[in-house]
Amino acid sequence: MKKRAMNQDWITTARTLSEALPYMQRYSGAIVVVKFGGNAMGDADAMAEFARDIVLMRQVGVNPVVVHGGGPMINDLLGRLGIESKFVRGKRVTDQATVEVVEMVLTGLVNKRIVQAIMDEGGRAVGLSGKDDDLMVCEADDPELGFVGRPIEMNVQVLRDLFSAGIIPVVAPVATGMDPLETFNVNGDTAAGAIAGALKADRLLLLTDVSGVKDASGEVVTSMSPDDVRRMTADGTIAGGMIPKTETALKAIEQGVRAVVILDGRVSNACLLELFTDHGAGSLIRRPSPAPTPE
Repeated sequence: MKKRAMNQDWITTARTLSEALPYMQRYSGAIVVVKFGGNAMGDADAMAEFARDIVLMRQVGVNPVVVHGGGPMINDLLGRLGIESKFVRGKRVTDQATVEVVEMVLTGLVNKRIVQAIMDEGGRAVGLSGKDDDLMVCEADDPELGFVGRPIEMNVQVLRDLFSAGIIPVVAPVATGMDPLETFNVNGDTAAGAIAGALKADRLLLLTDVSGVKDASGEVVTSMSPDDVRRMTADGTIAGGMIPKTETALKAIEQGVRAVVILDGRVSNACLLELFTDHGAGSLIRRPSPAPTPE
């Protein structure tokens, strides 16, 4: 007869799973859009951990959509090809040569790496871009920026079809224009927000390389209303690179997303912490609850 000594790690794992059950039940069937980017994309271990978290989310009934960036990889290939990178107000100027490189890197290299990572962890994933099935149709965001797009039309049925088949969509932020011969580079956060809004997602998780939105004293604000965000932007507390993320959050909430979390992607298992525990890893911006109906 075999005897097995009880291991404290096993006990902790079982207790964690038991405590997570109410959260798993809450999010069963929910749509969660995750913007993946930053340093984790270039680290094999971090990529594998992220993929494992996404597969677990799908395994417990969540419908995740991964939207990714790829700025460092784009910069690397542009440099090797001798194409100069130009920026206006922090945004990449995208001429015809640049947008061709952007599409090549995002849809061919980065997208397939993420798909393969998810499949390596036992999940089913399909890579696509905003061009596929006219998922995302854009117009030029700013004439100075060239082929940088702003989504004006969303067709998300292809994503719902993939949910029904048990498949995780992985979306590269490259889109078509009203002229189908046009190709637009779309900011990853912008694309994720537009997809989340069109799906009326339960959560939009924006993974970043910072700890979240900070107040005037430098402390991370864990929960905010849209009005809080507008006030902190007006008084300069929210500034710099955080402004586009909070603008994306506000627009997504206006379009029907229940809550947006600007999440510290450097924290291990950040997505799982946010969804399945009381301990978040960033700043949550929640849609206000409707006022009670008078009797």
